[in-house]
Amino acid sequence: MRVRYSARTHPGKRREVNQDAYGVRQFGEAVLLVVCDGMGGHAAGEVASALAVETITDAFDLAAPPAEALQAAFIAANARVYAEGRGAMGTTGVAALLVANQLFVANVGDSRAYLVREEQITQITHDHSFVSDQIAAGLMTPEEARSSVVRNIITRALGHAAEVEVDVFVQPLQAGDTVLLSTDGMHGLVSDEEIAAIASLQPPDQAAQQLVDRANELGGIDNITVVIAQIDELDGRSTAAGLRAEPATLPPGAVDGPPGAASATIAAEQPIAAPASRAAPHERPLSRLGLALAALTLLVLLGVGGALLALPVATVAPLPPSPAASPTPSPTPSPSLPAIP
Repeated sequence: MRVRYSARTHPGKRREVNQDAYGVRQFGEAVLLVVCDGMGGHAAGEVASALAVETITDAFDLAAPPAEALQAAFIAANARVYAEGRGAMGTTGVAALLVANQLFVANVGDSRAYLVREEQITQITHDHSFVSDQIAAGLMTPEEARSSVVRNIITRALGHAAEVEVDVFVQPLQAGDTVLLSTDGMHGLVSDEEIAAIASLQPPDQAAQQLVDRANELGGIDNITVVIAQIDELDGRSTAAGLRAEPATLPPGAVDGPPGAASATIAAEQPIAAPASRAAPHERPLSRLGLALAALTLLVLLGVGGALLALPVATVAPLPPSPAASPTPSPTPSPSLPAIP
């Protein structure tokens, strides 16, 4: 699988400190993208986001099933941020793993993952936020949520509690797809339609920079981070549900989130066995043994029937009465034919 990726982050126009962080790590045949948006008091937010990005990229185990590996990495990040801040700081987190023609996404909070395909955009993640809950309950429209004064209140974060619930999503990839991760400093200002247009028409470097610039043009009210990956070519093999990738031998290339940029092109290939086809329960075919037994039974029945038809018809003479009645013997059970499976 051939992937190009790029990233940009900016403090925005109203914040002196950038509390966003991002990381990109290559595992040979796979690439992991991470974006976090920190929160807390002085310096706490930037510490929380940096710790979470570092822990997710370091703790991710490519030898484990991808969905489980992402979930475990997020749980490890939550434990580390909570241990450092004891609930006084926290961060959102969203990560995307691109491997073997599949996209695995995990998220906590309101940082998002999008998939852009043929200029159509789909939000993969679900926001864990107060306004998202209001939209789901029909109490607020998406337009109202975008300008709400409580839009920054999130209902789930890494580091606020000793335990965390992580959402994980799986999506098949196609050549030409674009995967985009962002903090709300970008998607809270730029519309989905404009995000799709920019991500579809520009290479990753230019698209990431243009989205950051556009968010600043619309006010830049928060820190802005965008990570984009474009899939140029698939493996050409079927994907397997229980994928287990081998540990990478290449050194990781991690990038954290101070203002700047990162970009690269990777080529990855993972041999995947095509899943075996299965017949539906009501269409289960006979086994070879079943067919043999069925044929044998049919031959026996035909032979017995033919022998009976060949016997001559005889007249049975009446037997003389016996002087003493003798007990009637029990019938001897005839041997039964083998059952047809």
